[in-house]
Amino acid sequence: MIDAHDVSKEYPSGDEQVEALRGVSFRIPAGSCAFIVGPSGSGKSTLLYILGTLEKPTSGTIHIDGQEVSALSEVEQDRFRRDRVGFVFQSFNLIGNLSAVDNVLLPYLAHGRPPELRRKAIDMLSRMGLGNRLRHRPHQLSGGQQQRVAIARALIKDPGLILADEPTGELDSRAGDEIFAILREHQDERRSTLVVVTHARRFINASDQVLELEDGRLRENGDTAVTSGMTHGEEFRSGGSLESPPE
Repeated sequence: MIDAHDVSKEYPSGDEQVEALRGVSFRIPAGSCAFIVGPSGSGKSTLLYILGTLEKPTSGTIHIDGQEVSALSEVEQDRFRRDRVGFVFQSFNLIGNLSAVDNVLLPYLAHGRPPELRRKAIDMLSRMGLGNRLRHRPHQLSGGQQQRVAIARALIKDPGLILADEPTGELDSRAGDEIFAILREHQDERRSTLVVVTHARRFINASDQVLELEDGRLRENGDTAVTSGMTHGEEFRSGGSLESPPE
């Protein structure tokens, strides 16, 4: 699914160039789950944005399903993001005067809302435990509920690639567990590829792929980059209802 080769990214800072990524290479198989981890400032979000064509690498290549997305024009990148990528961010980025359903349908509002798409949005929110909150505005929802709305917005187009940047960073541990249960369930059902930036290693299973960054480089264990499943991470097990506690 994803083949990154010698990816570097530099940003101007005054008279100097800051290296956010330094020659990063890896592969992520289709239908798998990968985590990008590392200390703050190590280049995690930069790498995720490059994978989603929100940023272009200074050098190197990114191929997704055989297509070199790093070489696409801006118009082609916009189309790629619209049709094939679902983004979930730490901040929920919901529109305050729209209902939960309309926030899910936000990418389609300019083009009309076919009834079948609205039914799909309602079904997704209901499965996430928000069936009684469809008309609520963001300020009427908890943080975990807002993130579920944001996830439904990312997943409604059934993307082959889901990119999540610290999706539980503003949530408590229970809400964070529920969010990861939703992402895991969708990834397993749809066989999509899930790539997550996180500091919360408890969500990483032994079978997941791990890309550990340090100072813009993949951290190495001997001569091998750490891109296999974690052996010391705690296996995530979901269970119970996805409903939030009463408010």
